[in-house]
Amino acid sequence: MEELLHSNRVLVLNRSWQAISITSPAHAFCQMMSETARGLDIQGADELVPVKWENWMQLDVRTQDAWVGTARGKIRVPTVIVLANFSKVPKRQAKFSARALRERDGNRCQYTGRILKPGEGNIDHVTPRSRGGETSWTNCVWACKAVNARKADKLPHEANLKLLKRPTKPSEIPVTYALRNALGITDWKIFLPESMPGEL
Repeated sequence: MEELLHSNRVLVLNRSWQAISITSPAHAFCQMMSETARGLDIQGADELVPVKWENWMQLDVRTQDAWVGTARGKIRVPTVIVLANFSKVPKRQAKFSARALRERDGNRCQYTGRILKPGEGNIDHVTPRSRGGETSWTNCVWACKAVNARKADKLPHEANLKLLKRPTKPSEIPVTYALRNALGITDWKIFLPESMPGEL
């Protein structure tokens, strides 16, 4: 039970019902008890009912629900809570990674323009590291492995290659797009976009 209470498994929505973070059941219960949030009783995408703490404790625990045992009996762990007063959607800078770079470049080789299949691409340093190039948003692109191998430690023009566009640091993205449903919680799919341009 201790592990369940402190695992990040509750999606937090702002008062406009936009996903802004993930929290633990323990923190979600505290927010519900203090009336800064309500739990969502989700019966499907068309039946989303915000429930106050005193009513939440009376909800039936369904077979698919996680729950905690108390002296009063089982209490359902919410999968989603809605904040009462917070309306902003925080923004974050996408963290540099191969996945984020691939997403920034649309999984397209930045020299040939070809959409790459899984395993066909990797990070290319426009100015090679052996020549002082940094691993950064402004010096890295997603490229076909064969093209990258041919380019080796050359500058693009030395390898008769031309970039489709100059690499830039992506702008900040709403944190909603950076949230990941690592546990595959069905109820979260209603609120999280399927295609996400960056990661936390």
